[in-house]
Amino acid sequence: MKSVSGKELAKVLGRHGWKLLRVQGSHHIYGKTESIVRISVPIHSNEILKLGLLKHLLKMAEISEDD
Repeated sequence: MKSVSGKELAKVLGRHGWKLLRVQGSHHIYGKTESIVRISVPIHSNEILKLGLLKHLLKMAEISEDD
C-alpha cells in the first residue's frame, strides 16, 4: 500500500462523494448524506498517515486500497 498524507486522503474522499462537513483544529470531518458514518482525517501539513489509521479510514469510507 502506498503511503499518503492527510491532504491526499482528503482529495480521494472528495472524489468518492464525501463532503467536508467541518474542521476541528487539524482534523477535517467528512460525511455523506446517505450515511451516518463520519470520517475524521488528521491533516498535519504533509505528514504521512500511519498504515493502520489509513486502512481503518479507507475501510470506513468503503474505498479499496487500490484507489
